[in-house]
Amino acid sequence: MHTTFDPIQIILPNSFEPSQHWYPKALNATIHPMVDFFLNLSKERIAQRYCYLNPSVQVDDLLNLLAYQPKHFFWAGTDLIHVATEHGKREMVVIETNSCPSGQKSMPLSNDNDEMGSYRGLIENTFKPALKSKRLPQGKLAVIYDKNDMESSGYACAIADIFHEEVYLIACYDEQDNSHLRINTDTDILEFQNEKKQWVPLRAVFRYLTQKPWSRLPTKSKTFIFNPITACLAGGRNKMVASKAYEQLNNELRNKNLKIHTPATVWDVKKQDIPYWMEKMGGQLVIKVPYSNAGQGVFTIINQYELNAFMQQEFHYEQFIVQSLIGHYNWSSTTENGKLYHIGTMPDKQGKSYAVDVRMMINATESGFRPLAIYSRKAALPLADNLESGTSSWDILGTNLSTKLGKNVWGSDTNRLLLMDRRDFNKLGIGLDDLIQGYIQSVLATIAIDKMACSLTDKKGKFKLKQFKLLNQDPKLLEEIF
Repeated sequence: MHTTFDPIQIILPNSFEPSQHWYPKALNATIHPMVDFFLNLSKERIAQRYCYLNPSVQVDDLLNLLAYQPKHFFWAGTDLIHVATEHGKREMVVIETNSCPSGQKSMPLSNDNDEMGSYRGLIENTFKPALKSKRLPQGKLAVIYDKNDMESSGYACAIADIFHEEVYLIACYDEQDNSHLRINTDTDILEFQNEKKQWVPLRAVFRYLTQKPWSRLPTKSKTFIFNPITACLAGGRNKMVASKAYEQLNNELRNKNLKIHTPATVWDVKKQDIPYWMEKMGGQLVIKVPYSNAGQGVFTIINQYELNAFMQQEFHYEQFIVQSLIGHYNWSSTTENGKLYHIGTMPDKQGKSYAVDVRMMINATESGFRPLAIYSRKAALPLADNLESGTSSWDILGTNLSTKLGKNVWGSDTNRLLLMDRRDFNKLGIGLDDLIQGYIQSVLATIAIDKMACSLTDKKGKFKLKQFKLLNQDPKLLEEIF
């Protein structure tokens, strides 16, 4: 990697260094045999197994979904919680689906002889074929990022190796001077300014923008953007529209006995209405700012004190999502469909079990969506039978590792990271069928968002802003769209 000028770096072929793109604990980890077995299962075997355990689902129906070819949402990461119903039925529940998700730096190698691991898998099997299918302008290749430089630079190195050309790694931070990037209004091509102050066209961009990406990149350009901004607005970075996309797909799939499992969700909620929904859900709920990510803008509320603290805050956006809270059996939300509660990790030597989630990253290939990388995160404090006064529910339920250290400055609490390796996987208490169910849930959630993106795009590829406004009426968000 050669830094030429800030905020742009030139990445040359043969510059991939594994130590720069994996967490130290993942670099030398040995993948768990069950996870490796799962990653190599064919779609046919997965469908047959799932349908055997869910006999109301037809194998052909499921195979058609697993073979889905997206038009917008090529690469996704779904956050799942392993839960039980009050009757003891186990499920993998979708909490959210992310475009440009993290996960590569936490994934043990499946093949020790391929040092690029699933970085290579995503670029070779998804990014490169997507470029071949497009009519692209002349220009360079780039990775544009605002977070997670460990993985962003890893993708840049993988692209440089696979395409045998230099790649530009371009920082583009939220609410900062990004005058080194522009959309050429004459050509509709995205360009960057090099060290000679020359504007250089880009034929394709691998995007790792996570913070309000619609405020810095257009919804349509002749430069191919992977994943496009439309995928973010349709649900990849928009929990509000994602929830509506899930419901639409669930309605389509009702006759096939398949559905996306989510907590009970209410959207388009104004701040002043949240106390009503807290009472409606039995005194516990989760509040989400729909357009935040990395654990920001999520509030677990289990008592009046936490509700009061939330209500006293000021927020940029005017609408929220409210969901039923999944906690310990003794203090989870009760809805019309009963309650869901965390199964949690296997108890440790002190008998403590922790709330945990699973990130399932999937990518579109010529044969459909495939699992690409998996990792897990546990909460800071163990699940308690009863909550003591003054205990923060977020410390017990919040699993995200990202910590915001300042504006556009991030850290990560890797002590709570659980890998899919021989040491950590057994602590999760999940098995092969849970991985299969999580994969199917991830595919369904990604299809739902891709279908929503299709409905928001006309035949010429232009974003239907008027139609989007019917789905998402928050004026602050509408002001931000590029």
